[in-house]
Amino acid sequence: MPLNFPILLTWLRILAIPFVVGVYSFPDDWLTLEERNWIATALFVLAALTDWLDGYFARRWNQTSAFGAFLDPVADKLMVCATLLILLKLGRVDSWVALIIVGREITISALREWMAELGARGNVAVNWLGKIKTIAQMVALPMLLADVQLFPWFNTLQWGTWLVWVATLLTLWSMFYYLKQALPTIRKHQH
Repeated sequence: MPLNFPILLTWLRILAIPFVVGVYSFPDDWLTLEERNWIATALFVLAALTDWLDGYFARRWNQTSAFGAFLDPVADKLMVCATLLILLKLGRVDSWVALIIVGREITISALREWMAELGARGNVAVNWLGKIKTIAQMVALPMLLADVQLFPWFNTLQWGTWLVWVATLLTLWSMFYYLKQALPTIRKHQH
């Protein structure tokens, strides 16, 4: 297993997950809900920044690796799924949203693994739609964690809810797109 700075950043993102989740397990006399929200939001945002930084440094320093390419999306999916579970517990996200997003991640991960075994992984490579979906999620989730009125016109819970529904629609759209891309290969290998 290679270890370089970009992979270290990815591991730090994975290590942040128990802290994002765990902050909501502290006794009530330790932290208020508002303090928990801000800590979880800050950790999520820092983790999201490491996602951008690890890719940037891996390309800039020519430190890309098969292991890094595997670990990076795993870290992202773990952080998104863990955050959705917390938001579900807090009543800030609908169960359908969590089910669609988590279900899509499992489905597409399995599809990519299967397509790789068939030698056709390129048929389900990440495209612009998946990237926009990820951006929408990575903006919506910290807004939902924060749950604060920043300005008279900007309530993060309200805006985050709208944006997570947009992300959910993009999630479905991207899932169907990837399945459509894989369909010819799937039909070819039916036995």
